[in-house]
Amino acid sequence: MSPERLQFPIRAAVVGSGAISKEHLGFLSGRAAIRASAPVEHRIRLVGVCDLSPVTARYSADEYGADAGYTDLGELLAEARPDVVHVLTPPETHVAVVTTCLEAGAHVICEKPITPTHRELIELLEVARANDRHLMESHNYRFNRTVVEMRRAIDEGEIGAVREVGIRVVLPVTDPAGRFGDPHLPNPIHRMPAGVVHDFITHVTYLLRHLAGPVDFDRIAAAWSNHSENPLFTWDDLDAILIGRGDAGPVHGRLRFDAGAGPDTFAIEVRGSDGWMETDLFQPYLRTVRPRPGGALLSPIVNHLANGWGLIDQGVRNVGRKIMQRGPYEGLYRMLDETYLALGAGRPLPVTADDMLGASELIDRLVDEKVRL
Repeated sequence: MSPERLQFPIRAAVVGSGAISKEHLGFLSGRAAIRASAPVEHRIRLVGVCDLSPVTARYSADEYGADAGYTDLGELLAEARPDVVHVLTPPETHVAVVTTCLEAGAHVICEKPITPTHRELIELLEVARANDRHLMESHNYRFNRTVVEMRRAIDEGEIGAVREVGIRVVLPVTDPAGRFGDPHLPNPIHRMPAGVVHDFITHVTYLLRHLAGPVDFDRIAAAWSNHSENPLFTWDDLDAILIGRGDAGPVHGRLRFDAGAGPDTFAIEVRGSDGWMETDLFQPYLRTVRPRPGGALLSPIVNHLANGWGLIDQGVRNVGRKIMQRGPYEGLYRMLDETYLALGAGRPLPVTADDMLGASELIDRLVDEKVRL
């Protein structure tokens, strides 16, 4: 596809007003607390919000300054004529909604998981190509500051060749008072191939591929469990090991999703041939252990000092984030900022078709009964 250069302000619309919509709408309206490359209101015009509930559509449109609220997708596309549509509906609706938007001539940014299966994603990307439109899945955590710093350190050889990437997500999804565990209000995500875990596994797989680099994981073993024995859940726990080979040798991946531990965690650890790094996206910090000036004897001391000051700084910053009620969505805002700049300049988008296909293919392999323990 030859990227089409859009004229500012780019006409944007949102379909679906669930929990994640406030983050997208916050960015599009210029209300999100980000360091944007230029004032968002000069680059984006929010022309419509669509939701099946007329009350929700009207409220969201009024709250975020959209031109109008809609309950019918066809009317939104015909009347508001958006250049870009953010599809934030339940995952099982994505194929139909995204197809309609692409065929109407809109570029699409879609929340994860974009499709239930790899095959459906291939078909959806073909629809985008046939209509000369962009289709991009939200890989927002790739753009969080600590992940960006991890990738930079890897690229610059600060920890040597990547040997292991471990990602652990801890969330109490089985809590009956939560949005996934309420037996009286079952969430559509339960119908995905990996059940509720599917709502998070896209993040895990794209981060693994992003930090490990080009690796062919030829050995995969995945233990799926329902420790809560809640009949709503297919699984509430995943423990997977992946082993492959990259350009510099063998690479191991370890992926964990745990509904029983605490507190909430999104931990990432990358180990290289010369050092290692770790972070937690829910409580951002970055710890790095690597060779330092002074040689092997002084490196441990310098690492402790550097990481100690870094943890103090991040602790103060995290207090500020709590006070300002800022969540872990800084990467989403940065991703969207880069996306709209790319659309305005006619450049490729920051999340490519290969990025999306690689993550979805890995999900298909993880849920395959042939690798299940």
